[in-house]
Amino acid sequence: MKLVEINLKGFKSIDNEVGQSIPFGDVTLLLGANGSGKSNLISFFRLLSFMTIGALQQYVGKQGVSQLLFYGPKVTESIRFSVRLEDEIAMDTYEVKLSHGLPDRLFVSGEKVIYHKKGNQTAQEYFLESGAAETGLAKDVRKTSQVLAVLLAGIKTFQFHDTSDTARIKDRSYIDDAAYLRSDAGNLAAFLKMLKSNQHYLAYYQRIVRHIRLVMPQFGDFELNTLPGNDQHVRLNWSDAKRPDYLFGPDQISDGSLRFMALTTLLLQPPALLPKVIVLDEPELGLHPAAIVELAGMIKRVAKHAQVVIATQSTRLVDEFLPEQLIVVEHDAESGSSRFQKLDIAELEEWLQRYSLSELWEKNVLGGQP
Repeated sequence: MKLVEINLKGFKSIDNEVGQSIPFGDVTLLLGANGSGKSNLISFFRLLSFMTIGALQQYVGKQGVSQLLFYGPKVTESIRFSVRLEDEIAMDTYEVKLSHGLPDRLFVSGEKVIYHKKGNQTAQEYFLESGAAETGLAKDVRKTSQVLAVLLAGIKTFQFHDTSDTARIKDRSYIDDAAYLRSDAGNLAAFLKMLKSNQHYLAYYQRIVRHIRLVMPQFGDFELNTLPGNDQHVRLNWSDAKRPDYLFGPDQISDGSLRFMALTTLLLQPPALLPKVIVLDEPELGLHPAAIVELAGMIKRVAKHAQVVIATQSTRLVDEFLPEQLIVVEHDAESGSSRFQKLDIAELEEWLQRYSLSELWEKNVLGGQP
């Protein structure tokens, strides 16, 4: 089943009355100015991820209720959302209401599952027990609940912005921490070592290396041996193409190159290991235009196996995709809320014959400008 639509009310910059209905395809690009609300939707995906592992209160504790509710608890009492997934046989919908309670927390005041088999006039629906601190979907034994729990757990958010001296990606990583690539690529060395050491995944590892060389010609290969005197940890060491005998460390890679290594590993990993939905927050940060073109190609390739949602401000990246794959995000000054709108392709047809998408965005024909 694929993610088709999210309806959201009362979350961060999304208002608590009308809300927003946001459609998704194989590739969905969220395009908008700073402060328009793109990152708030990415934040909702993170909330959803925490909910699937029974860590809603952990997420609320980190963020703070006032930061999560539209204009705070004095204006907004609850967050409501529904997630719709669909295949050729049926449509599943998961609805949740998170209400403000005291002390400063959110609790699950409503949780509903809807199963609608295509061809049937009526849908089957049922409520889960409400009033708890965590959602009950994963614990419910009914088949639709179990299917939804697995699908929602497969939505993963990634942001590789932190390449500072203390970033986890530059630190040593435990070699067994390689079941999946973490959201900040903190286990990138261990994950790559697993791919390189596994006969079934070696070809994917080699493809990752080839694509990194396209953007970083001096790159030779990763040197993923365990550390001397510590056979349980590995660092993201690498060798130069010209001098393969000289070892470089992760602190000797530019920020953009390091992010590109993480993006390439994420998008070119074996299909069996991919999340169901990959959510990327401004992946173009620090990348050369040639690297952005390569990134777009990898996104198109991985979209054959997983859905991809991207929040971006990169005109170069936008030009690599189709108008129907764009959602323009704008801040509504009157209501103070975010609006998510698909482009009207018929209305733009004449414009698109003369201008690229990025030019239309810069001319404010598409909207999404400050």
